[in-house]
Parts: sequence; structure tokens; C-alpha cells
Amino acid sequence: MASTSVSRVVQASPEQAWELIGGFHSLPDWLPYIPRTDSEQGGRARRPTNAEGGVIVEEMTAYNAEERYYSYAILRAPFPVTGYLSTLRVFSMPGRPEAAEIQWSGRFAPEGVTDEEAETLFSGIYRDGLEAVATALATR
Repeated sequence: MASTSVSRVVQASPEQAWELIGGFHSLPDWLPYIPRTDSEQGGRARRPTNAEGGVIVEEMTAYNAEERYYSYAILRAPFPVTGYLSTLRVFSMPGRPEAAEIQWSGRFAPEGVTDEEAETLFSGIYRDGLEAVATALATR
């Protein structure tokens, strides 16, 4: 298994950050390259669609609003990995109530690519996503 994790400090309280990203179906609110997400399985699954019409199927595996995190598995996607499991989490920063740390991490088994190539792919996705969160929070 390969894995990667990216963190970003944002200038918003943990509650504000979680309010933006904590909804499993809220990707279109903060992730520009996912303009649409359809809910399935009574809300336990989502089908994010990118601007070109590409669809990913994801299933929530854990959700904890009090601890501000959720985890999900990718069931179908155009990525060169299998067994993908990811967690999006918001942390408080001691002594800094106006800031939060957001961490996006994942583990997966590369298929047809090296561990390093798969890790680089998802590190880039996570980094771009967290940059989009910071931008969305700054414009609220």
C-alpha cells in the first residue's frame, strides 16, 4: 500500500472550516473542479462529476462531526489505484482560535504505476483541494 497526506493551515476557526468542508456532499462548495455531486444510498455515497463529465463513485466509511472528520472509499474512478481510502479532517490549533489545520490523507494500492507516481498524483489533488478550501474560506 502507498499513502500520502497533505496539511494546510487556514485562517478560519475549526468550526468555520468544518462548516464548509464537513458535509460529505459539499465538494461543489469548495472544490472548483467538482461542480456537481449526486447523492446515493441515502447519502452514504456520492457521485462527484468533474467539469468534463467524468464521474467518481465514493462511499462514506466513517463520519464524526464532533471530532470533525470523515473517511471515504473510492469505488470507481479513472485513477490508477485500488483499495483507496481517504480521510478529510479539521484540527484545532492550540492558542489560535482563528486558525485551523486541515489534513487530507489517503492510502491505496497503485495499479500500473509506481507507489511514488500514485503518491504524487494524490498529493497534488490534496494540495490543490486544500488551496481551494483556503480560498473559499477567505472569500466568505
